[in-house]
Amino acid sequence: QVQLVESGGGLVQAGGSLRLSCAASGRTFSSGAMGWFRQAPGKERQFAAAFKWRTGDTYYADSVKGRFTISNAKNTMYLQMNSLKPEDSAVYYCAAGSSDFTGYPISMPNRYDYWGQGTQVTVSS
Repeated sequence: QVQLVESGGGLVQAGGSLRLSCAASGRTFSSGAMGWFRQAPGKERQFAAAFKWRTGDTYYADSVKGRFTISNAKNTMYLQMNSLKPEDSAVYYCAAGSSDFTGYPISMPNRYDYWGQGTQVTVSS
């Protein structure tokens, strides 16, 4: 059974930084992808960033490009978030997908098999 546990959320002022972590246990990932999604109240879950295990390629939503950086070390994934804005406030979820994303956008939530419980990020103005 795969477990994903996020940490690092909190309250920060606009312009500040946070670093989210996602610890994965239960299996070693060598294919597929891992990513971060976020969901604000009353809105759909939104893709933020992801990477593919096999190639190391990273992907970002336009809204976070240049401000967020996704990285990984062993079975822990990170999301460094800089220059935070109030509109970045959301519950952030990490996700892992074991299947090949060929032909599918990496931003598609239903291609991910495993999800964490989420961590709240609140950015005050």
